[in-house]
Amino acid sequence: QVQLVESGRGLVQAGGSLRLSCAASGLTFGNYAMGWFRQVPGKEREFVTCISRSGTNIIYADSVKGRFTISRDNAENTVYLQMNSLKPEDTAVYYCAARRTLSTLTITSSGYDYWGQGTQVTVSS
Repeated sequence: QVQLVESGRGLVQAGGSLRLSCAASGLTFGNYAMGWFRQVPGKEREFVTCISRSGTNIIYADSVKGRFTISRDNAENTVYLQMNSLKPEDTAVYYCAARRTLSTLTITSSGYDYWGQGTQVTVSS
């Protein structure tokens, strides 16, 4: 059974930092591209960033470029999201997702096969 478990939820002030982790089990982690999405109530799930199987290719949403960094440790079956210079508009539930692929990355949520349960990030002004 595939499980993606996010951790690192928190409440931070604007300008602060937070690091999210997503531990994967039940799959061959190196065969999956990984992504982070976020969602606020009443809105569509929004793409944040994704990383290829080897970590060499990465895509960021314009809204987080230069502030967020995605990375992965294939030995630990974990993907990370380092969030710096946080803004109140970054407040959302953050989800990690896994996409089985040879190489293609996608920013579309429907392109992912497995999802975590989500973790809340709240940024106060």
